[in-house]
Amino acid sequence: MSRYVLAIDQGTTSTRAIVFDGDMHVAGKGQKEFTQIYPRSGWVEHDPEEIWESVISTVNMALRDAGITARDVAALGITNQRETVVVWERETGRPIQNAIVWQDRRTASYCDNLKRQDLERLFTRKTGLLLDPYFSGTKLSWMLANVKGARARAARGDLCFGTIDTFLIWRLTGGKSFVTDATNASRTLMYNIAENTWDEDLLDILRVPAAMLPEVKDCAADFGTVDADIFGAAIPILGVAGDQQAATIGQACFAPGMLKSTYGTGCFALLNTGADMVRSKNRLLTTIAYRLNGETTYALEGSIFIAGAAVQWLRDGLGIIGSAAETNALAEKADPTQDVYLVPAFTGLGAPHWDAKARGAIFGLTRNSGPAELSRAALEAVCYQTRDLLDAMQKDWKNSGDDTVLRVDGGMVASDWTMQRLADLLNAPVDRPVILETTALGAAWLAGSRAGVWPDRDGFSARWKRDRRFEPDMDDKVRAAKLKGWKSAVRRTLSEG
Repeated sequence: MSRYVLAIDQGTTSTRAIVFDGDMHVAGKGQKEFTQIYPRSGWVEHDPEEIWESVISTVNMALRDAGITARDVAALGITNQRETVVVWERETGRPIQNAIVWQDRRTASYCDNLKRQDLERLFTRKTGLLLDPYFSGTKLSWMLANVKGARARAARGDLCFGTIDTFLIWRLTGGKSFVTDATNASRTLMYNIAENTWDEDLLDILRVPAAMLPEVKDCAADFGTVDADIFGAAIPILGVAGDQQAATIGQACFAPGMLKSTYGTGCFALLNTGADMVRSKNRLLTTIAYRLNGETTYALEGSIFIAGAAVQWLRDGLGIIGSAAETNALAEKADPTQDVYLVPAFTGLGAPHWDAKARGAIFGLTRNSGPAELSRAALEAVCYQTRDLLDAMQKDWKNSGDDTVLRVDGGMVASDWTMQRLADLLNAPVDRPVILETTALGAAWLAGSRAGVWPDRDGFSARWKRDRRFEPDMDDKVRAAKLKGWKSAVRRTLSEG
């Protein structure tokens, strides 16, 4: 039996496909960026057809790069950008409009209206989430209300709703499988995470017909089979998880108290709380970390909307760098006497502030401020925001003590400067793994272990290896001053600040 496992990692700005061999090493990969669509200020969309085409092309790239064919693949795992909404016709599979991306803020006023009706406590109790445009439910409600005839068609059962995983599985299986997993369902504002079921009360409030919702499965399960004519052979789809939960799995954070943070377009920190569904008092999210063999493991999550996207803004928006890699060297030579703070609230602020109306700001600029100081500020913003999340987690959960070690992954962790500054500002060790493709690895492990070609949870954990540990090395007074400056900058950025 082949021990190759294929992972599709469908992200916010690009799609990646990675082939792992029997030793869980990367054997081949493909990557393709796709168009970011901004119809109005605060609105973000993707073309589902372009995403679909990127999946097909990157999988073929990865297979070629590995020197194998689809016949050599034992199983497929899928991980995806969470909360992004697609609605398509059940009969044709054709989307009724562009996907509304998790970053999109168009439903801010709708969320405010629900809050005025004193409904946030109900949503939080059932879903672990807050009423924020970030989540899928209000995006779906907006689409049903604003696409002509959509609500009536949905009520008749003519339309399907899905996060990106569901849409891809539908397409890959030729419409035979209409499914999602518990982690993606838990991010929709419509799924009761205690009862593990779609919640009728919340569906009624959001005016979403239950007929358009997919079946919810464990993260390692039979999600259907890829049609043989797509890649040249049938491939069983055996693992699915939202990107941040997949990274948690890929980092082998299976024990309560283990913490990981992923630095991609945004930044997402998850703290495993085991069977304990911790109710946050500090505006963190309670979410499903994973569900295996019918048993649910929960997590506290802090979501930061802008991380690597701030560096992308320096490159594409301001044009002051040619590539993201340049920021590391620029940050190193920035003037240490300048305290420049970038609060990257381009699409609002996430945890623990949850201010959808906040917008980005820069503080502390002087005539001598230039690309180096802005690069440092963009990288430091990620570190400061992570510190805010860690502080909130330690207040929320008594078992998360001061001996925290943060496991990190994502594109930004290749920067030694950023990881050292992260350790300095957290005042905690930061561990970077040997395998940085942890999101794809997590999805691959779900599929590979389900197929019986990869080890179980304990065997997988034993294989996790650290590349480097970054220890804090900043004077306490310097750290305190920097954190004070950051808190001041955030306070001045908040919409009601």
